[in-house]
Amino acid sequence: MRFCKLLFMGCLSVVSLASHAENLKGLYQVREPVHGQAPEERDRATQAALDTLVLRLTGDPKAPQNPGLAAIRKDPQQIISQFGFDAGPPEVLKVDFDPTTTEQALRRAGLSLWGASRPSILSWWLNDSTEGSSLVGDGQAAAAPLRAAAQHRGLPLRLPLADLSEQLVATAPALEGTDPAPLRGASERYNADALLAVHAREEGGQWQAKWHLWLGDQKEAGSVQGADQAAVADAVMLAVAERLAPRFVAKPGVSGQQTLEVQGMNLEHYATLLRLLEPFGVRLQSVDGDRIVYRVNGSADQMRAQLSLAKLQELPPEAPTPIDAPQPAVAGAAPVAAPAPTPAAPSLRFRW
Repeated sequence: MRFCKLLFMGCLSVVSLASHAENLKGLYQVREPVHGQAPEERDRATQAALDTLVLRLTGDPKAPQNPGLAAIRKDPQQIISQFGFDAGPPEVLKVDFDPTTTEQALRRAGLSLWGASRPSILSWWLNDSTEGSSLVGDGQAAAAPLRAAAQHRGLPLRLPLADLSEQLVATAPALEGTDPAPLRGASERYNADALLAVHAREEGGQWQAKWHLWLGDQKEAGSVQGADQAAVADAVMLAVAERLAPRFVAKPGVSGQQTLEVQGMNLEHYATLLRLLEPFGVRLQSVDGDRIVYRVNGSADQMRAQLSLAKLQELPPEAPTPIDAPQPAVAGAAPVAAPAPTPAAPSLRFRW
Protein backbone atom coordinates (compact mmCIF):
# COMPACT_ATOMS: atom_id res chain seq x y z
CA MET A 1 0.00 0.00 0.00
CA ARG A 2 3.02 2.29 0.26
CA PHE A 3 2.88 3.39 -3.39
CA CYS A 4 -0.89 3.88 -3.20
CA LYS A 5 -0.47 6.32 -0.29
CA LEU A 6 2.40 8.13 -1.97
CA LEU A 7 0.43 8.40 -5.19
CA PHE A 8 -2.44 10.32 -3.67
CA MET A 9 -0.43 12.29 -1.08
CA GLY A 10 2.05 13.41 -3.73
CA CYS A 11 -0.34 13.92 -6.63
CA LEU A 12 0.50 17.58 -7.25
CA SER A 13 4.25 17.07 -7.04
CA VAL A 14 4.04 14.07 -9.37
CA VAL A 15 2.10 16.00 -11.99
CA SER A 16 4.71 18.76 -11.75
CA LEU A 17 7.48 16.20 -12.18
CA ALA A 18 5.73 14.70 -15.21
CA SER A 19 5.34 18.10 -16.86
CA HIS A 20 9.08 18.77 -16.47
CA ALA A 21 10.26 15.31 -17.43
CA GLU A 22 12.79 14.96 -20.25
CA ASN A 23 10.88 15.43 -23.49
CA LEU A 24 11.80 16.58 -26.95
CA LYS A 25 12.55 20.26 -26.43
CA GLY A 26 11.30 22.97 -28.75
CA LEU A 27 8.58 20.80 -30.26
CA TYR A 28 6.32 23.81 -30.84
CA GLN A 29 8.99 26.21 -32.06
CA VAL A 30 9.72 26.30 -35.79
CA ARG A 31 12.54 28.12 -37.55
CA GLU A 32 12.10 28.90 -41.25
CA PRO A 33 14.62 30.68 -43.53
CA VAL A 34 13.56 34.10 -44.83
CA HIS A 35 14.88 36.64 -47.32
CA GLY A 36 14.32 39.89 -45.47
CA GLN A 37 11.52 40.98 -43.18
CA ALA A 38 8.96 42.25 -45.68
CA PRO A 39 5.34 41.40 -44.72
CA GLU A 40 4.83 39.11 -47.69
CA GLU A 41 8.03 37.20 -46.87
CA ARG A 42 6.97 36.90 -43.24
CA ASP A 43 3.58 35.55 -44.31
CA ARG A 44 5.20 33.00 -46.61
CA ALA A 45 7.55 31.82 -43.87
CA THR A 46 4.69 31.65 -41.36
CA GLN A 47 2.74 29.34 -43.67
CA ALA A 48 5.85 27.22 -44.14
CA ALA A 49 6.31 27.07 -40.36
CA LEU A 50 2.72 25.93 -39.92
CA ASP A 51 3.21 23.16 -42.48
CA THR A 52 6.41 22.08 -40.76
CA LEU A 53 4.71 21.96 -37.36
CA VAL A 54 1.71 19.97 -38.58
CA LEU A 55 3.99 17.46 -40.25
CA ARG A 56 6.18 17.31 -37.14
CA LEU A 57 3.18 16.59 -34.89
CA THR A 58 1.48 14.07 -37.16
CA GLY A 59 4.15 12.46 -39.34
CA ASP A 60 1.58 12.54 -42.14
CA PRO A 61 2.68 14.34 -45.33
CA LYS A 62 -0.97 14.90 -46.27
CA ALA A 63 -1.92 16.46 -42.93
CA PRO A 64 -0.95 20.10 -43.72
CA GLN A 65 -3.56 20.14 -46.51
CA ASN A 66 -6.34 18.70 -44.33
CA PRO A 67 -9.58 20.63 -45.03
CA GLY A 68 -10.20 20.86 -41.30
CA LEU A 69 -7.21 23.20 -41.01
CA ALA A 70 -8.49 25.73 -43.56
CA ALA A 71 -9.33 28.35 -40.90
CA ILE A 72 -5.93 27.95 -39.26
CA ARG A 73 -4.13 28.26 -42.59
CA LYS A 74 -6.08 31.42 -43.34
CA ASP A 75 -5.15 32.93 -39.96
CA PRO A 76 -2.21 31.11 -38.29
CA GLN A 77 -1.96 33.89 -35.69
CA GLN A 78 -4.74 32.27 -33.67
CA ILE A 79 -2.38 29.46 -32.62
CA ILE A 80 0.87 31.49 -32.49
CA SER A 81 2.13 32.78 -29.14
CA GLN A 82 5.06 34.82 -30.49
CA PHE A 83 7.46 35.18 -33.38
CA GLY A 84 10.64 37.03 -34.20
CA PHE A 85 13.61 37.18 -36.55
CA ASP A 86 17.12 35.84 -36.01
CA ALA A 87 19.79 37.63 -38.02
CA GLY A 88 21.71 34.43 -38.81
CA PRO A 89 23.20 33.73 -41.24
CA PRO A 90 20.95 32.43 -42.54
CA GLU A 91 18.21 34.80 -41.46
CA VAL A 92 15.24 32.90 -40.05
CA LEU A 93 11.74 33.55 -38.81
CA LYS A 94 11.30 31.92 -35.40
CA VAL A 95 7.67 31.01 -34.67
CA ASP A 96 6.44 29.77 -31.28
CA PHE A 97 3.09 27.98 -31.52
CA ASP A 98 0.85 27.59 -28.49
CA PRO A 99 0.73 23.87 -27.60
CA THR A 100 -2.82 23.82 -26.24
CA THR A 101 -4.60 25.69 -29.02
CA THR A 102 -2.49 23.93 -31.66
CA GLU A 103 -3.37 20.45 -30.40
CA GLN A 104 -7.03 21.41 -30.11
CA ALA A 105 -7.08 22.62 -33.71
CA LEU A 106 -5.41 19.46 -35.00
CA ARG A 107 -7.72 17.18 -33.04
CA ARG A 108 -10.78 19.05 -34.28
CA ALA A 109 -9.50 18.37 -37.79
CA GLY A 110 -9.43 14.65 -36.92
CA LEU A 111 -5.64 14.40 -37.11
CA SER A 112 -3.57 11.88 -35.17
CA LEU A 113 -0.86 13.34 -32.94
CA TRP A 114 2.63 12.24 -31.96
CA GLY A 115 3.50 13.34 -28.42
CA ALA A 116 6.73 14.89 -27.19
CA SER A 117 8.08 11.57 -25.86
CA ARG A 118 9.91 10.24 -28.88
CA PRO A 119 12.58 7.58 -29.45
CA SER A 120 16.13 8.83 -29.15
CA ILE A 121 18.12 8.15 -32.33
CA LEU A 122 21.84 7.49 -32.49
CA SER A 123 23.09 8.41 -35.95
CA TRP A 124 26.23 7.02 -37.53
CA TRP A 125 26.67 9.48 -40.39
CA LEU A 126 29.52 9.21 -42.89
CA ASN A 127 30.13 12.08 -45.35
CA ASP A 128 32.09 11.50 -48.57
CA SER A 129 33.01 14.71 -50.38
CA THR A 130 35.78 16.15 -52.52
CA GLU A 131 37.59 16.94 -49.28
CA GLY A 132 37.62 13.30 -48.17
CA SER A 133 35.60 10.90 -46.02
CA SER A 134 34.65 11.71 -42.42
CA LEU A 135 32.42 10.28 -39.70
CA VAL A 136 30.33 13.03 -38.13
CA GLY A 137 30.93 13.24 -34.40
CA ASP A 138 29.36 15.11 -31.52
CA GLY A 139 30.86 18.59 -31.26
CA GLN A 140 32.13 18.76 -34.84
CA ALA A 141 31.08 21.58 -37.15
CA ALA A 142 29.60 18.96 -39.49
CA ALA A 143 27.15 18.01 -36.73
CA ALA A 144 25.34 21.37 -36.90
CA PRO A 145 23.23 20.65 -40.03
CA LEU A 146 22.30 17.22 -38.66
CA ARG A 147 21.12 18.64 -35.35
CA ALA A 148 19.23 21.44 -37.09
CA ALA A 149 17.51 18.95 -39.40
CA ALA A 150 16.57 16.65 -36.52
CA GLN A 151 15.10 19.56 -34.55
CA HIS A 152 13.25 20.77 -37.64
CA ARG A 153 11.63 17.34 -38.08
CA GLY A 154 11.00 16.67 -34.40
CA LEU A 155 13.54 13.91 -33.72
CA PRO A 156 15.79 13.55 -30.64
CA LEU A 157 19.21 13.01 -32.23
CA ARG A 158 22.41 11.71 -30.65
CA LEU A 159 25.79 11.55 -32.34
CA PRO A 160 28.80 9.39 -31.44
CA LEU A 161 32.18 10.72 -30.41
CA ALA A 162 33.60 9.51 -33.73
CA ASP A 163 36.90 8.52 -32.14
CA LEU A 164 39.38 6.31 -33.94
CA SER A 165 37.83 3.05 -32.74
CA GLU A 166 34.41 4.15 -33.98
CA GLN A 167 35.78 5.30 -37.31
CA LEU A 168 37.11 1.80 -37.85
CA VAL A 169 33.63 0.37 -37.22
CA ALA A 170 31.41 2.90 -39.02
CA THR A 171 32.71 2.28 -42.52
CA ALA A 172 30.77 2.73 -45.75
CA PRO A 173 30.05 -1.03 -46.12
CA ALA A 174 28.80 -1.20 -42.52
CA LEU A 175 26.53 1.84 -42.93
CA GLU A 176 25.07 0.63 -46.22
CA GLY A 177 24.62 -2.95 -45.02
CA THR A 178 21.31 -4.43 -43.92
CA ASP A 179 22.72 -5.98 -40.73
CA PRO A 180 23.12 -3.61 -37.75
CA ALA A 181 25.34 -6.06 -35.84
CA PRO A 182 28.64 -4.31 -36.73
CA LEU A 183 27.32 -1.06 -35.22
CA ARG A 184 25.45 -2.38 -32.19
CA GLY A 185 28.50 -2.97 -30.02
CA ALA A 186 29.79 0.56 -30.58
CA SER A 187 26.28 1.94 -29.97
CA GLU A 188 25.67 0.42 -26.55
CA ARG A 189 27.36 3.17 -24.55
CA TYR A 190 25.05 5.80 -26.03
CA ASN A 191 21.88 4.07 -24.75
CA ALA A 192 19.65 5.24 -27.62
CA ASP A 193 16.31 3.73 -28.65
CA ALA A 194 16.95 3.65 -32.39
CA LEU A 195 19.98 3.26 -34.64
CA LEU A 196 20.31 5.33 -37.83
CA ALA A 197 23.09 4.60 -40.33
CA VAL A 198 23.63 7.13 -43.13
CA HIS A 199 26.20 7.21 -45.93
CA ALA A 200 26.08 10.58 -47.71
CA ARG A 201 28.20 11.47 -50.70
CA GLU A 202 28.73 14.48 -52.93
CA GLU A 203 28.59 13.94 -56.67
CA GLY A 204 28.54 16.67 -59.30
CA GLY A 205 27.73 19.41 -56.82
CA GLN A 206 24.72 17.50 -55.43
CA TRP A 207 24.38 15.33 -52.33
CA GLN A 208 22.71 11.96 -52.03
CA ALA A 209 22.40 9.63 -49.07
CA LYS A 210 21.41 6.06 -48.31
CA TRP A 211 19.99 5.43 -44.85
CA HIS A 212 18.97 2.50 -42.66
CA LEU A 213 16.97 2.72 -39.43
CA TRP A 214 16.50 0.05 -36.76
CA LEU A 215 14.07 0.40 -33.84
CA GLY A 216 13.38 -2.81 -31.99
CA ASP A 217 12.28 -5.37 -34.57
CA GLN A 218 11.43 -2.67 -37.13
CA LYS A 219 13.77 -1.94 -40.00
CA GLU A 220 13.39 0.92 -42.48
CA ALA A 221 15.60 2.09 -45.34
CA GLY A 222 15.64 4.61 -48.15
CA SER A 223 17.65 7.09 -50.20
CA VAL A 224 17.36 10.86 -50.62
CA GLN A 225 18.95 13.72 -52.53
CA GLY A 226 19.68 17.35 -51.70
CA ALA A 227 21.45 20.42 -53.01
CA ASP A 228 23.84 20.53 -50.05
CA GLN A 229 24.56 18.84 -46.72
CA ALA A 230 21.80 20.71 -44.91
CA ALA A 231 19.21 19.76 -47.53
CA VAL A 232 20.15 16.08 -47.58
CA ALA A 233 20.16 15.98 -43.76
CA ASP A 234 16.66 17.47 -43.68
CA ALA A 235 15.47 14.95 -46.29
CA VAL A 236 16.83 12.03 -44.23
CA MET A 237 15.22 13.26 -41.01
CA LEU A 238 11.91 13.88 -42.75
CA ALA A 239 11.90 10.35 -44.16
CA VAL A 240 12.78 8.86 -40.77
CA ALA A 241 10.05 10.86 -38.99
CA GLU A 242 7.41 9.75 -41.49
CA ARG A 243 8.42 6.10 -41.01
CA LEU A 244 8.44 6.28 -37.21
CA ALA A 245 5.27 8.31 -36.63
CA PRO A 246 2.72 5.56 -37.46
CA ARG A 247 4.08 3.50 -34.56
CA PHE A 248 3.47 6.24 -32.01
CA VAL A 249 0.67 8.57 -33.10
CA ALA A 250 -2.56 8.39 -31.12
CA LYS A 251 -5.41 7.85 -33.57
CA PRO A 252 -8.67 9.09 -32.04
CA GLY A 253 -11.67 6.84 -32.60
CA VAL A 254 -9.71 4.30 -34.66
CA SER A 255 -7.43 2.24 -32.46
CA GLY A 256 -9.94 1.29 -29.75
CA GLN A 257 -9.29 1.03 -26.04
CA GLN A 258 -6.80 -1.02 -24.06
CA THR A 259 -6.64 -1.88 -20.39
CA LEU A 260 -3.01 -1.51 -19.36
CA GLU A 261 -1.51 -2.98 -16.17
CA VAL A 262 1.96 -1.92 -15.04
CA GLN A 263 3.80 -3.45 -12.08
CA GLY A 264 6.74 -2.12 -10.09
CA MET A 265 5.40 1.41 -9.78
CA ASN A 266 6.84 4.24 -7.71
CA LEU A 267 6.57 8.01 -7.97
CA GLU A 268 9.35 8.30 -10.55
CA HIS A 269 7.83 5.54 -12.69
CA TYR A 270 4.39 7.10 -12.32
CA ALA A 271 5.64 10.43 -13.68
CA THR A 272 7.42 8.76 -16.59
CA LEU A 273 4.38 6.67 -17.44
CA LEU A 274 2.03 9.67 -17.45
CA ARG A 275 4.35 11.45 -19.86
CA LEU A 276 4.53 8.46 -22.20
CA LEU A 277 0.79 7.78 -22.19
CA GLU A 278 -0.48 11.37 -22.29
CA PRO A 279 -1.15 11.31 -26.07
CA PHE A 280 -3.37 8.25 -25.63
CA GLY A 281 -5.99 9.75 -23.31
CA VAL A 282 -4.75 7.87 -20.26
CA ARG A 283 -7.25 7.32 -17.42
CA LEU A 284 -6.47 5.78 -14.05
CA GLN A 285 -8.58 2.69 -13.24
CA SER A 286 -7.11 1.25 -10.04
CA VAL A 287 -4.05 1.13 -7.78
CA ASP A 288 -3.09 -1.92 -5.74
CA GLY A 289 0.30 -1.71 -4.03
CA ASP A 290 2.90 -1.20 -6.74
CA ARG A 291 0.44 -2.33 -9.43
CA ILE A 292 -1.52 0.25 -11.42
CA VAL A 293 -4.17 -0.18 -14.12
CA TYR A 294 -4.97 2.40 -16.80
CA ARG A 295 -7.40 2.64 -19.67
CA VAL A 296 -5.85 4.10 -22.82
CA ASN A 297 -6.93 4.83 -26.39
CA GLY A 298 -4.59 3.14 -28.82
CA SER A 299 -3.68 -0.14 -30.44
CA ALA A 300 -1.71 -2.85 -28.67
CA ASP A 301 1.21 -2.29 -31.07
CA GLN A 302 1.23 1.43 -30.31
CA MET A 303 1.34 0.73 -26.57
CA ARG A 304 4.20 -1.72 -26.99
CA ALA A 305 6.15 0.77 -29.10
CA GLN A 306 5.55 3.63 -26.66
CA LEU A 307 6.38 1.66 -23.52
CA SER A 308 9.53 0.26 -25.11
CA LEU A 309 10.94 3.81 -24.89
CA ALA A 310 11.04 3.38 -21.10
CA LYS A 311 12.41 -0.18 -21.38
CA LEU A 312 9.32 -1.77 -19.79
CA GLN A 313 9.04 -5.55 -20.15
CA GLU A 314 5.81 -7.11 -21.33
CA LEU A 315 4.25 -9.82 -19.17
CA PRO A 316 2.15 -12.75 -20.41
CA PRO A 317 -1.64 -12.35 -20.27
CA GLU A 318 -3.16 -12.96 -16.88
CA ALA A 319 -5.01 -16.25 -16.57
CA PRO A 320 -8.76 -15.67 -16.25
CA THR A 321 -10.24 -16.28 -12.80
CA PRO A 322 -12.38 -19.45 -12.87
CA ILE A 323 -16.06 -18.94 -12.22
CA ASP A 324 -17.81 -21.50 -10.05
CA ALA A 325 -20.38 -23.52 -11.94
CA PRO A 326 -23.99 -22.79 -10.90
CA GLN A 327 -25.45 -25.29 -8.45
CA PRO A 328 -28.69 -27.03 -9.35
CA ALA A 329 -31.77 -25.62 -7.65
CA VAL A 330 -33.16 -27.58 -4.68
CA ALA A 331 -36.90 -27.64 -4.13
CA GLY A 332 -37.88 -25.43 -1.20
CA ALA A 333 -34.40 -23.94 -0.81
CA ALA A 334 -33.77 -20.20 -0.81
CA PRO A 335 -32.47 -18.87 -4.16
CA VAL A 336 -28.71 -18.37 -4.31
CA ALA A 337 -27.47 -15.04 -5.65
CA ALA A 338 -25.38 -15.26 -8.79
CA PRO A 339 -21.69 -14.44 -8.26
CA ALA A 340 -20.61 -10.93 -9.16
CA PRO A 341 -19.03 -10.70 -12.61
CA THR A 342 -15.26 -10.92 -12.54
CA PRO A 343 -13.53 -7.82 -13.98
CA ALA A 344 -11.93 -8.47 -17.33
CA ALA A 345 -8.19 -9.14 -17.19
CA PRO A 346 -5.99 -6.31 -18.51
CA SER A 347 -5.42 -6.64 -22.23
CA LEU A 348 -1.75 -5.59 -21.81
CA ARG A 349 0.57 -6.19 -18.86
CA PHE A 350 4.04 -4.73 -18.29
CA ARG A 351 6.56 -4.34 -15.48
CA TRP A 352 9.53 -2.11 -14.75
